[in-house]
Amino acid sequence: MSEQNLSKIGFLVALINEFGKRFGLTDKQSYDYISRYGGIEMFLQHYNILHTLSFHDMVEGMASYCNRQGGELTL
Repeated sequence: MSEQNLSKIGFLVALINEFGKRFGLTDKQSYDYISRYGGIEMFLQHYNILHTLSFHDMVEGMASYCNRQGGELTL
């Protein structure tokens, strides 16, 4: 696996963890929610932009994206 892919994976794991903290979810619940509403694909597609943001902004952006896709977490 390339170093760039390992970096993406590590960053995604950190985002999932921070997302869970923000919304009181376990890492598994956070991953399942983000995955269900297309957040993983969005992250991979826009990684070059997302990794330049703060984790706070990424979490809020991911929550907003998932909400627009039908997610029901309260922002």
